[in-house]
Amino acid sequence: MPQDGATTAVERAPLLIDLALQGGGSHGAFAWGALDRLLDYPWLEVEAISGTSAGAMNAAVFAYGMQVGGREGARTHLHRFWRAVSRAAMASPFQRTPVDRMMGNWTLDNSPMYIFADMMARFVSPYALSGLYTWNPLRDILDDVIDFKALAEGPIKLFITATNVRTGRGRVFRRHEITADVLLASACLPTMYEPVWIDGEAYWDGGYAGNPTITPLVRECTSRDTFLVQINPVTRPDVPRHARDILNRVNEVSFNATLLKELKMIALMRQVVDPGSVEGRQWAEMRLHRITSEKMVELSASSKLNAEWPFLKMLRDEGRRAAMDFATTSGADVGVRSSFQFEDLLEGM
Repeated sequence: MPQDGATTAVERAPLLIDLALQGGGSHGAFAWGALDRLLDYPWLEVEAISGTSAGAMNAAVFAYGMQVGGREGARTHLHRFWRAVSRAAMASPFQRTPVDRMMGNWTLDNSPMYIFADMMARFVSPYALSGLYTWNPLRDILDDVIDFKALAEGPIKLFITATNVRTGRGRVFRRHEITADVLLASACLPTMYEPVWIDGEAYWDGGYAGNPTITPLVRECTSRDTFLVQINPVTRPDVPRHARDILNRVNEVSFNATLLKELKMIALMRQVVDPGSVEGRQWAEMRLHRITSEKMVELSASSKLNAEWPFLKMLRDEGRRAAMDFATTSGADVGVRSSFQFEDLLEGM
């Protein structure tokens, strides 16, 4: 990867990588920016993507764009998707207050409709709202941006996670199974929407079961470098005291728990597997890299419902910057060693 901020990568032999994309509502635009920046390195070839919620959307749009138009196709389709999301959000009742706009705050914490919806979600089921939330504008956007039949024939492997409501277990959908329903299921927040039904089963947001799911990237891919684009903060400097902040932190912990447990399992597997076996080599040779930003810690949970175009562009630019920072500090590790020592992160768990 280039060290000087240039958009043209230095000459390197092609290297297969896979991507793990977290979900987080409109904060997924951060991953859009990271992907946009990674496309500048022609020697990085994406073999597979695992995604959940907004990460699932980014994964499918990226894979389809690559299939129909290569790197520029992926860049164009990601821009098209997020631009359409911002246009749809113009009709959303969740809008920043004039004061927040004037102060440059991205939060919706002071939005009357957000406060009302937040309170209602604690007492009223989506089923009681007479179908008000059964329509999701993302469905039309996905159908417009992605040809799912063509996506099923694409070269990039996809692993999209949704949570089975009845069993509580995650289901990982492969490329040939992916439809608009699968992507909507992966992003289905149970306090806002009725579950999405697929093959006679109801599904909620995949973040409860895998955010994202890492195991298929190890077991079903030949690539050994996994890029984790992390949106949800693992740690925060302060202990929340207000009711809303406590609930927000509970959600963050819940949506990170599955990822942390899976990383711990991978760390243990690397210690106990036989590196001489085929499966043992898969675990032992895995290299993990992480792209994230302290900016995500500064954003409120309510801003995940803020899809204004200026906000999405800010997140995109921050994702590009974070990917460039990674290239500067850890680019030389790609294809050689892990730049993210997840064993240290999981110490004491």
